[in-house]
Amino acid sequence: RFIEKFTLLKRTWENSMAKIQISNMKTGKNAHAGMKPKNFKKTVIRLFSYLKNYKAQLVFVVFCILLNSGTSIAVTSSMKPLIDNYITPLIGVQNPDLTGFMWVIISIAIVCVIGISAGYIYSRIMINISQGTLKRIRDDMYIHMESLPIKYFDNNAHGNLMSRYTNDVESLRQTLSQSLPHIISSVVTIVGVFTVMCVYSPILTLIVVGMVIVIFFIVRFIGGRSSKYFVAQQQAIGQLNGFVEEMVEGQKVVKVFSYEERTKQKFDVVNEHLFKSADRAHGYANMLGPIMVNIGYVLYALVAVIGGYLITKDFAISIGTLTSFLLLTRSFIMPINQISQQLNSIIMSVAGAERIFDVLDEPVEEDKGFVTLVKAAKDNNGNFNLTDKDNSDGVWCWKSKDEQGNDVLVELKGDVIFSDVNFSYDNQKLVLKNVNLYAKPGQKIAFVGSTGAGKTTITNLINRFYDISQGQITYDGIDIKDIKKNALRQSLGIVLQDTHLFTGTVKENIRYGKLDATDEEVYAAAHLANADFFIKHLPDGYDTVLSGDGANLSQGQRQLLSIARAAVADPPVLILDEATSSIDTRTEKIIERGMDKLMEGRTVFVIAHRLSTIRNAQAIIVLENGEIIERGSHKELLDSQGKYYQLYTGAFELS
Repeated sequence: RFIEKFTLLKRTWENSMAKIQISNMKTGKNAHAGMKPKNFKKTVIRLFSYLKNYKAQLVFVVFCILLNSGTSIAVTSSMKPLIDNYITPLIGVQNPDLTGFMWVIISIAIVCVIGISAGYIYSRIMINISQGTLKRIRDDMYIHMESLPIKYFDNNAHGNLMSRYTNDVESLRQTLSQSLPHIISSVVTIVGVFTVMCVYSPILTLIVVGMVIVIFFIVRFIGGRSSKYFVAQQQAIGQLNGFVEEMVEGQKVVKVFSYEERTKQKFDVVNEHLFKSADRAHGYANMLGPIMVNIGYVLYALVAVIGGYLITKDFAISIGTLTSFLLLTRSFIMPINQISQQLNSIIMSVAGAERIFDVLDEPVEEDKGFVTLVKAAKDNNGNFNLTDKDNSDGVWCWKSKDEQGNDVLVELKGDVIFSDVNFSYDNQKLVLKNVNLYAKPGQKIAFVGSTGAGKTTITNLINRFYDISQGQITYDGIDIKDIKKNALRQSLGIVLQDTHLFTGTVKENIRYGKLDATDEEVYAAAHLANADFFIKHLPDGYDTVLSGDGANLSQGQRQLLSIARAAVADPPVLILDEATSSIDTRTEKIIERGMDKLMEGRTVFVIAHRLSTIRNAQAIIVLENGEIIERGSHKELLDSQGKYYQLYTGAFELS
């Protein structure tokens, strides 16, 4: 309860800090800090590198866009000859010959069909390209994420990371499938229409150019402001997702401590941040559309008035020319409006791409190890060797190479030694100080100490979730930095206090400890962990599907499955981090016999607050402030009447 109260105070302080941050935003302090993409050009180039596998399709897409835009310009331009050559001459004629007129109409219809078909084809291809590109980005992100160290996940909100898979990737989809082809089409249309306009009437074209300059400055002014807030919106969405994910996971704690009102207040702060960013971003963006439309109307009216005047003054402008020019004016303004609208989408997608690339640029977990784990056959002389035969029934050995390139095999026994180990999570405050300890093969080593003393940190260093700052850890005489991490972790079985079950059957969750385990091995592991009894009473037994992290199971049942998962892996070394903390005392007594069988012949590291569970440990290590203050058997430590004696007799309680 003390820890929970401390967490409550910490969150209250964070809530106050968040309110100060929002207050600063209201007053303009650091309002735009970090809102612009850090490197727009570099991000765009990197994003387009994902399209290199679609070169042929993109060339065909560009061809279809040219065809679509060209047909649109052709249809608009055809109004001049249609009016001047076929409609005007027929005015006042009795029984006119409409053959030529009908052929022109049919030709225009055919051109329209070609343009529509080209538009459909390139849209369909771009959907395929965009979805394929996003699939590759998600694959790269997930593959890279799996290679990141535990430290990254400890320091980043899970909801924020999930937002990169969803919101940020979705912003890329919109840009690749819609914005990109629209911009290409708009640029082609602008160039084509401008060329035709210059041919039809240079005077009217100058008027259009003057208005375009005005539009350019308006777009630059409004677009520059909206882009800042679109980037901020993406960041705020990630923060909101992270907060909601955390609160959903901790809903029981929220209810127990009546934290609902504080949660609402903090959510309001985060949601307000998103609201302000989105409101300003879309406010500027939505403002641009009506302005552009009205400028288009003004330009249309201006061209119509001046064009009509030029017709009356015989400036070589016909009614057909003016009609086509008016249509061309609309065709010229529309793509400019589309480009201005798509720019915000592009800015937002680039911001999302940067967040994605931030994950991809995270340094992967370093692994300079060269020692691997293999099974070797043992001959009559006690020597180990690798053969072409299946050594699945052999002995686990560490495999390395000598200077001559020959295989060197060392039997995996579980001899772990810490020598003058110092460790810090932040490279500032030492969590472990000059730790020296050893665990001989087959020994059960127990760690006891207050919360934060460094018990779990030691186990995290054994499996190299974190690397030590100073000193050395050896495993069967081999520096663990020389052992490949996959091999090191394959030799370890870990049962954590916080269990995690995956969506799937009970059998699949147990088999997670050994993917090629047979059904018989799964049943044996469950029986050993005493999980077999409750599993058989589930609706479908071992085939019962679990979801929501095993929400339909009790905490104790979930932990029994976690123990069974470790048992099926059959590892030489076991790490039990409060493995029975969620199991009642009666069940704990029952499974202790099974746990003793599981631990038999293995090196075992145990972290426990229930001192009764570690009395049979060969060595009990008492930690305080990252230092070992006592070591010995249960009897030896009681006889010395030190810190362990105080803990065991109740004179001092673990916090």
